[in-house]
Amino acid sequence: MENRVSRIHVCSIFRIADVARATGARSLITLINREIRVDRPAAIAPERHLFVGISDITCEIEGHVLPCEEHVATLLDFVRGWDRADPLLIHCFAGVSRSTAAAFITACALSPHVEEDEIAQRLRRASPTATPNARLVSLADKLLDRKGRMIEAIEQIGRGEDCVEGEPFALELI
Repeated sequence: MENRVSRIHVCSIFRIADVARATGARSLITLINREIRVDRPAAIAPERHLFVGISDITCEIEGHVLPCEEHVATLLDFVRGWDRADPLLIHCFAGVSRSTAAAFITACALSPHVEEDEIAQRLRRASPTATPNARLVSLADKLLDRKGRMIEAIEQIGRGEDCVEGEPFALELI
């Protein structure tokens, strides 16, 4: 595994099947409102699909699910169980906020030797529209004991370009 390049692919709900087929992803993380139905590609085993039913919000809104520590802990457990033999695919509705936060969190969790700002800059270069959900990043920063550095790194790259749907992209783990 030392010389293997592990890739995290990110896309919208509309591109799951195409990106999974094109990349050979065998693990899938869905971060989406719990009432939205998601079709898991056949090449991804049910046990390698994590569904996190959360809304893309940063503060409580009636009728929505606010991301909490338990959601991020579940995400971290899942990515730590990823063997990196095949790519990981992460998606949300538009491929802009929840999924980019999860990709950043995954990279920070699996590359503890890499500075947070370097990971955030690589995320920005890979996706000009990435606008990671600040609440997810903040919760992960606490769970990973990054002492605010994850939050600062995402604040430094700022909000991504406006779009309706982000273009699929890959983030390589170092």
